[in-house]
Amino acid sequence: MTTDTASNGNGSAQQQQSPSLNILAQYVKDLSFENPGAPRSLQARDRSPSININVNVNANPLAENDFDVVLSLSAQAKDGDKMLFNVELAYGGVFRVAGFPQEHMLPLLFIECPRLLFPFARQIVADATRNGGFPPLMIDPIDFAQMFAQRMAEEKVRAQVANTNDTAN
Repeated sequence: MTTDTASNGNGSAQQQQSPSLNILAQYVKDLSFENPGAPRSLQARDRSPSININVNVNANPLAENDFDVVLSLSAQAKDGDKMLFNVELAYGGVFRVAGFPQEHMLPLLFIECPRLLFPFARQIVADATRNGGFPPLMIDPIDFAQMFAQRMAEEKVRAQVANTNDTAN
């Protein structure tokens, strides 16, 4: 963290904080891998399984400038109606965010922080599926900015619906 000194016009100096984003810790909060059909699920197949991947991001304040950001990834592979594997990961990071304007906080927490966590979470999922006897599942890069925009649009619609219901009563 750096501070710059600027004159406020009357000869005294005031402290200005330069914006900073620091990762204080990273951790696996929860990891689950299920391979219910093993060893039959490990046999060669004529076709690729269908894989459904879900992603979620949550952020919670820990202190004035410290936030816990959790990236949740789940992937389920099926061959027809038979589940081949199910992997779920909650991967967190503790971030210190200081010196940013308030309007930048949500985008930092829901776009930039998960973007920094994603490569590590992706590797954990790949290792878990490989260790389960399958080819490593390499999740494609995620557009967290698009996810954030979609989430904000959904919350805006929810607020409008709630507002309409409140005025109708």
